[in-house]
Amino acid sequence: MKSDTHFNDSGRLSASAILLTAVTMGYSGNVTETSKRPNIVIVLADDLGWGDVGYHGSHIQTPNLDMLSEKAIRLDRFYVAPISTPTRAGMLTGRYPNRMGIREVVIPPWRDYGIESGEIFLPQELEKAGYKHRAMIGKWHLGHSRKKYHPLHKGFTHFYGHLNGAIDYFSHRREGELDWHNNWESSYDKGYSTDLITDHAVQCINEYAGEEHPFFVYVAYNAPHTPLQAKDDDLKRYGFDPSKKRFGKGDKTGRGNNREQTYAAMITCMDRGIGRIINTLKEAGEFDDTIFLFFSDNGPDVGSGGELRGRKFTEFEGGVRVPALLSWPSKLTGERTIHQVMGYVDIMPTLLDILGLQSTAQFDGISMLSILTGKRESMDRILYLGLGSAVSNKWKFIEKGHNPKIKATSDMLFTIDTDPFEQNNRIDEYREKAADFRSFVKRYDTIAPPRPQPEYQDGRDGFVAPKEWGIESCWKK
Repeated sequence: MKSDTHFNDSGRLSASAILLTAVTMGYSGNVTETSKRPNIVIVLADDLGWGDVGYHGSHIQTPNLDMLSEKAIRLDRFYVAPISTPTRAGMLTGRYPNRMGIREVVIPPWRDYGIESGEIFLPQELEKAGYKHRAMIGKWHLGHSRKKYHPLHKGFTHFYGHLNGAIDYFSHRREGELDWHNNWESSYDKGYSTDLITDHAVQCINEYAGEEHPFFVYVAYNAPHTPLQAKDDDLKRYGFDPSKKRFGKGDKTGRGNNREQTYAAMITCMDRGIGRIINTLKEAGEFDDTIFLFFSDNGPDVGSGGELRGRKFTEFEGGVRVPALLSWPSKLTGERTIHQVMGYVDIMPTLLDILGLQSTAQFDGISMLSILTGKRESMDRILYLGLGSAVSNKWKFIEKGHNPKIKATSDMLFTIDTDPFEQNNRIDEYREKAADFRSFVKRYDTIAPPRPQPEYQDGRDGFVAPKEWGIESCWKK
């Protein structure tokens, strides 16, 4: 693109454009092997919308995230894929998910595939940097049918949680079978899944804290994804009356008087858990030296995108722009907002840059370290959002006909910096700019997936889940 002079043929910044020198705001350069590297804690919400947090004006009670937002860095233009599995794949590899055959749908229970072994995952690289403990806690959703897709085969040293999405919050079942695990074994722990995830994250942090080795903990809540289920104590915060009818049909476990009440209660419970994780880091004396990142995997399904247009499954802002907060008190100045376009595929290259690690992986994301430190206020880059869509600091492009959930009579081009709600299509005024974007997204839209891309429901009829979703005994190795 003519105005984006720093790009190479892959759509990424050239090496000369991202070389880092000494940076400001107290950051002293890449961490050397002679100093302890920072702990890394990534907390991921599931289907949390832009308008579902208190600091974005929601009525939903999120006091811990609100408090963190006052002290941390607000990543105001943080983008993800519009659905779950692609975001998780891109976050842990630094690569666009369509390269891995994960483009338009998640991995459903009846699907026999996952992220193949050739992809390099973040914890595999962190192992090289001395991260002895690398825990994955919560929702995996990157393959469950073979051992090679399991977290323990992707560089994690510990896994606690569920392999599928959309489990029951109380019984921990999907398709009638228990999907709750501790490493390779089934776990019969009782309780509400959000609380169990929090409890285990706290346990791991307490176990790992104080060691000479840094730790990596990836906490992937299944909240507030459906099924909508909350605890009565949290429902009562939002006016739940147990003497009145619970909403819906069939099994009403965990349901409040209405959907909105139940959804809000689920988020407040998750927020409480995030507060516990932060307090555990502080009590252990580890918070200041921990890179703590929070964001959502996509926009809302049930909840609110605030004033943003669109929802989950679409590349409009409401589907791909999510609340995101970053904290590293000992190295990065907080209490500020960054408006630079960045996203899920930038996480791995940024972390490796911080650690001074070289990787053989070919990233689509780029290091955002110079932006985070204040060395640079902004950088020109275009982030591919999937299905004919891309965004830069100034522009947002969506090509018609790629996503069936976006009904459009023409391609769309927005000046997204001044029109964040995507109200005014400027396609007729800036045809040359649109042509540049069209050429850019074609590079990625035309990537041939390594496997067929079936519809979500394909294979569901007649499927019988393996006993307790056990990989070792019920699936192929």
